[in-house]
Formats: sequence, C-alpha cells, structure tokens
Amino acid sequence: MASNLKGKRIAIVATDGFEQSELMEPRKALDEAGAKTEVISPRDGQIKGWKMKNWGEDVKVDKTLENANPHEYDAVVLPGGVMNPDRLRMDPKVVNFVRQFVATGKPVGAICHGPWTLIEAGAVTGKTMTSWPSVKTDLKNAGANWVDQEVAIDGQFITSRKPDDIPAFSRALIDAIARGSQRAAA
Repeated sequence: MASNLKGKRIAIVATDGFEQSELMEPRKALDEAGAKTEVISPRDGQIKGWKMKNWGEDVKVDKTLENANPHEYDAVVLPGGVMNPDRLRMDPKVVNFVRQFVATGKPVGAICHGPWTLIEAGAVTGKTMTSWPSVKTDLKNAGANWVDQEVAIDGQFITSRKPDDIPAFSRALIDAIARGSQRAAA
C-alpha cells in the first residue's frame, strides 16, 4: 500500500474486547503508509484484545479520551468485536468524541460491530454502510442503507464487514486520508 500519510494523525478508539485483527492490521497498514496512529481509550494503561474466541494481546493506550481532542486527528478508526463497540457506545465521552469527529468531515473508518458507536452518535442516517451481518438491522433502524460488500464508502464514512475484509478496508482508509490531504493542499 504505497501512500504517503506522513504527518497524519489517526485516532483508533477502542477498549477491552476489541477484535485484535481489526485494530492491529489497519493500524499496521496506516503506520506503514506514514501515519502516526494513537490508541484512544476511556481508560489509561493497556486494553486487551479479543482474538476470535479467546482473549488476545494487550495494546498500550496512547491517550485517554479525557486528553484527546478530536480536532487534532486526520481520521478516526472504530475497530469491532462485540464487546468493544458495545462498551464504547454506552460511554457518553466516547459518543461525544465520535460525534465531534464526525462533524469535522474527516474520514471515519468502522469495521464489524464498530458502526454501533456511529449509530449512538446519530451519524448514520442516509448513509450507505456495511457491517457484521448482525448489525444490519441496527443500521437500517437508524436510517442507514445497509449493503453486503467488503467495503462501503459514503462521503467521509468507510465501513467494512469482518476480518477477511481488512486489506480492502485499510486501502480505502488510506486512500480517503490521502485524498483529504490533496483537497487540503488545493
């Protein structure tokens, strides 16, 4: 994935129970493209991943939500898993951070159950999105147009279904961030 995202800051909002591949693999792709990724979480220290059916690796939290300003980032990524987005959507500070970020118009990536937080933030009405199949009805009830494809792009939103879609999700995210940079330079 050749792209130069040097100088771009990407917030990855997560907590315990994030699907490990859905945080680690897009993060690696973004870092390799030159971006600086930061894991933002409601709590300090480490958060624990979920790897398919068991607990996975710990990931260092770079910044707590209390110390993070959504306007300082060029994109935000919302990894899935079931536990992670379910916890995040119930935290008013997370929902406020995501709502403020969406208002910037910058790229928002969400995979698997990650769109739950976007639903809670009131950001999906009229948007074409994809997700893990069990989130389909939630998205539709919130006013989104749900599609079954590896990546759905609608304006600033880049959504994906599952770990198998991560390469396409990562490419679309990198392309969106790079296009944002080109628009800003024009």
